[in-house]
Amino acid sequence: MKITVVCGNGLGSSLMMEMMIKKILDAENIQYEIDHVDLSSVHGTRSDIFIGTKDITSQFSTDSGLVVSLDNAVNQGAMKEKILAAIDQLNS
Repeated sequence: MKITVVCGNGLGSSLMMEMMIKKILDAENIQYEIDHVDLSSVHGTRSDIFIGTKDITSQFSTDSGLVVSLDNAVNQGAMKEKILAAIDQLNS
């Protein structure tokens, strides 16, 4: 499964979210490939799941994967819930 984390510049918040997502998926023993990109690069990126905060995800659409919108980039509980729900949706 390929996951792409998106933020405005592809540096700070997306890298922080990527590290949190890795911890979540490792704890759940889920196989993944993850990367982070800036908002302008998301359109050329193919992925199973795109993750970003609501202000970022509202600025793009994609037909290559699911989009997970987070209310807060540091709320690990909500992040885990939304990511696992997206993975379940992909696997069904």
